[in-house]
Amino acid sequence: MGVKERKERDKVEMRDKILQSAQHLFLAKGLDQTSIRNIAEAIEYSPATIYLYFKDKNEIIHALHLDGFRLLVRHFEPLVKFTDPFERLIEMGNAYIKFATTNPGVYELLFVRTEPMEYVSNCLDEEWKEGDRAFDVLFQTVSQCQQSGHFKGLDTQNLSMMIWSFIHGLCSLGISNHITHVKEARDKKLVVDAVMASTYQTFQTVMERLKA
Repeated sequence: MGVKERKERDKVEMRDKILQSAQHLFLAKGLDQTSIRNIAEAIEYSPATIYLYFKDKNEIIHALHLDGFRLLVRHFEPLVKFTDPFERLIEMGNAYIKFATTNPGVYELLFVRTEPMEYVSNCLDEEWKEGDRAFDVLFQTVSQCQQSGHFKGLDTQNLSMMIWSFIHGLCSLGISNHITHVKEARDKKLVVDAVMASTYQTFQTVMERLKA
């Protein structure tokens, strides 16, 4: 590896280190209570180092959102092998759940915490296409299902939002562990993964009936 390649690798590693520390602090302390100095102290560098990569805290939050949405879209990429749009729609739900449960910190910053959007709204530009792209994967799949004769008479946008709302709610309840506090789950001593899996199976059954 040459000097140039090594420098580029070091830059990528430092950027990732900054973002990982920032994410941890944002979730632990909140965005308002986390400063550039806090992030610098966490990685044992000076604040000046942070400013070599990000101009301010808003840009760090924006970067976390963009990276998070890119990661979500990557979870969707294997779905291209499903030529049947309804089958792809069902597998998309599984991919979304896997993304949320394996990256709970990222998911919380993207879809649960309200503060990040207050910062991100000040940074909206053409780069925000990553967020739009993530939802568009769902929208286009629902649209293809309708072109195949499913979900007749239902508005594509509203149906897509309904599906996302259900999956998001399931993921939020699972990540927070609230889902196992339901009486039936407590009585049967069910674990989070079991409750989420059985609930999603019921969702699949509902979607099967709705698609006709």
